[in-house]
Amino acid sequence: MKQKFSTKWISSTQPRKQRKYRKNAPLHLKGSFLKVHLSAELRKKYGCRSVRVRKGDKVTILKGSYKKKVAKVQMVSTKRTKVYLEGLEVTRKEGSKKLVSFEPSNLMITELHLEDKARIAKLEKGTKTEDKKEK
Repeated sequence: MKQKFSTKWISSTQPRKQRKYRKNAPLHLKGSFLKVHLSAELRKKYGCRSVRVRKGDKVTILKGSYKKKVAKVQMVSTKRTKVYLEGLEVTRKEGSKKLVSFEPSNLMITELHLEDKARIAKLEKGTKTEDKKEK
């Protein structure tokens, strides 16, 4: 199987090709796979459906054994497209602890970490276009 990432690939109904695309995608495209849905209040406030998750955001887990738990994002791995949350650890056989990794699609942002001016500007940009549509 060819390992090189194809820029000509558009879409496929075959799951194996979709998985291959996501696995072999370059980092600048993998960042877009880290988008997480916003809660209803935040969606209404900022006028967008999803935002790229960052360290410091508060999220609710929607699926899995940790369902309905609220935790803060501790680390985001762009390379693996996984999100790690504070306080959610698994104890290994030898006794060491390991952070549990989550798929971004199984999370929902309930509170945004807004210390970055660029992120605030990007979110405000969405609300300005929403205001224009209403008028």
